Amino acid sequence: MSQAATNSAGVSLEEVRHVADLANLELTAEELPRMARDLNAILDHIAQLNELDTSDVVPMAQVSDAFGVAPAAFGEGLRADVVKPSVDRAAVMAEAPESDGRFFKVPKVIER
Repeated sequence: MSQAATNSAGVSLEEVRHVADLANLELTAEELPRMARDLNAILDHIAQLNELDTSDVVPMAQVSDAFGVAPAAFGEGLRADVVKPSVDRAAVMAEAPESDGRFFKVPKVIER
């Protein structure tokens, strides 16, 4: 979607078709205008949010920061980042229904 399209005319039906195609969605003729309306409502809401002055709002990485509580107090502390041995690839591949020795082979599920 172009910047001009989102600012003035909104999302067109052609843009909805294009996005649906990219997402591999099959929208019916009845769903296209409804999707365009919903997407335009979302973009309008975002435009309203962009009008807010947030210059005095401190960026926040974690919700717990707002309450002055460390995440570990809730039992959600991060574990140490330690390198550990993984499972043996050959053993795992030997148990797979189909593999090429390095990767699992799975049936194709997406057709285009």
